[in-house]
Amino acid sequence: MTSFEPVSWKPPKAPDLDGVYKENDRLRSAQRWETGGVGPEDVAVDHHGNVFTGLADGTIVRFGRSGGTPENIANAGGRPLGVEILGDGELVVCNADLGLQRVTADGEVSVLADRFEDRPFTFTNNATVASDGTIYFTDTSTRWSIHNYVNDLLEGQETGRLFARRPDGSLDVILDRLQFANGVALDPDETSLFVAETGRYRIRRHWLGGPKAGTTEMFVDNLPGFPDNLSLAEGILWTAAPSPRQAMVDLMQPRPWLRKVSYRLPDSLKPKPLRHAIVLGFDMDGNVAHNLQDSSGAVAITTSARYHNGRLYIGTLTEPTLAVHEL
Repeated sequence: MTSFEPVSWKPPKAPDLDGVYKENDRLRSAQRWETGGVGPEDVAVDHHGNVFTGLADGTIVRFGRSGGTPENIANAGGRPLGVEILGDGELVVCNADLGLQRVTADGEVSVLADRFEDRPFTFTNNATVASDGTIYFTDTSTRWSIHNYVNDLLEGQETGRLFARRPDGSLDVILDRLQFANGVALDPDETSLFVAETGRYRIRRHWLGGPKAGTTEMFVDNLPGFPDNLSLAEGILWTAAPSPRQAMVDLMQPRPWLRKVSYRLPDSLKPKPLRHAIVLGFDMDGNVAHNLQDSSGAVAITTSARYHNGRLYIGTLTEPTLAVHEL
């Protein structure tokens, strides 16, 4: 059993939901597509307009562009999180329990990577695919699985990693010492990667090429929520937050003893996401270009946002529906 060993960290003062983050209910009117299950955490859209997502019971489903009843195409055998288009009819699935997987058009599931240096991945989370077939993906924690994700956020240890899986099957660590490594996306030129650190309320940018190659810099810091998956389309980096920041969580961060108290509480008394959706779009300079929220809870526990052909498809960790917002 993993022992709970919190580390001290003093977060910056949370920004108010004002100004560029002004509270609004723009997402309240979004369509909600019934998935036939729970927790369509991430969304991928192919060039035909088909929409793919994975559910909490392992099912991978496909919608047509008009929605309707989804088709079950495979079962990943664990908890699918990030989904990406790999090739015509094929998907990459980040299975939190079983590692990085390929799902074919026929529904066959195979493992692309499930361990590094003989140690199994604990919490495979999100991915992006480069034009040469390299898959960049995150392993959120070496200590806690998705089934205990709150423990990783409260503990605050920096054990998350960003990997590259090359077309020959080899693995490289691109970044390590990340706190709750989560969303990852390539820039349009594939010269840099964006990666979200959920527990640090920030998105960092790591340069793969050009004069800054091998260096990492801050892209957006001190976000008003917990950034989750990332995607990039038409020069906009999209992220969704399952919840706004919580004053009690920030209060506990520099006080490990308080987090130890919280850890011992029953799950019903531990911090939980607030039912307040936040979806943000940033330009390549880190400026807020889109601020979409729903404080009513109709759209809630938002974990991803994928833009395609005028629409924003919004995933969730816990709800039975996929939100579709005409942008």
